[in-house]
Amino acid sequence: MVAEIDVATDIAGNLVRVRERIALASADAGRSPDAATLVAVTKFHTADRVREVLKAGHRVFGENRIQDAEVKYPDLKQEYPDLRLHAIGPLQRNKVRRAVALFDVIETVDRPRIARAIASEMDEAGRRPVCFIEVNTGEEPQKGGVLPAEADAFIRLCREDLGLPVLGLMCIPPLEDEPSLHFALLREIAARNGLEELSMGMTADFEIAIRFGATQVRLGTAIFGERRSFNPTQD
Repeated sequence: MVAEIDVATDIAGNLVRVRERIALASADAGRSPDAATLVAVTKFHTADRVREVLKAGHRVFGENRIQDAEVKYPDLKQEYPDLRLHAIGPLQRNKVRRAVALFDVIETVDRPRIARAIASEMDEAGRRPVCFIEVNTGEEPQKGGVLPAEADAFIRLCREDLGLPVLGLMCIPPLEDEPSLHFALLREIAARNGLEELSMGMTADFEIAIRFGATQVRLGTAIFGERRSFNPTQD
């Protein structure tokens, strides 16, 4: 059961508590306290709320939608040059150029057409954000991600044929499933392909993910509170 966190006003305090929980989960798993990087997910949260986390010393963020990231992050990156921004939402072909230009990490490389578009844009732009391949471990038709049975071939395509800088794998388990089964599957696919980075685990299950080797956990609610509608014109 996930411990309740007061997310009403104290974003900096929430960040401290989340870091403590990550360190404790890592210790329980026999891992270094800093084995898992916290990616603070900012979907539907304004630049001012992101800035609170930056002022508290955190630098790694994830955004689901490119159009929202373009509103919030260019100025923040000017203020904090060491800020690193992850694309963690579905990526459409017509937004690949914008994603390569803005993000430092693209976590949702999930099909050959998108992989080829990213590779082409990287060559043209001369910018190479590192990539994670999204695996649809639950084989859910409504979700993106390569199917587990096709993951090895897709990883080879991305790395060997297209030359993408693939760092690891990412997954989002089905809500109704036991997450450990999906985390174990992702770890197995990564191990047999020589990939060391695993982006898995969110607010409800990140401690389990750390036990299964997560190197990045994506948390929003535990830091910022419940998501609110985001109006780009009112920041």
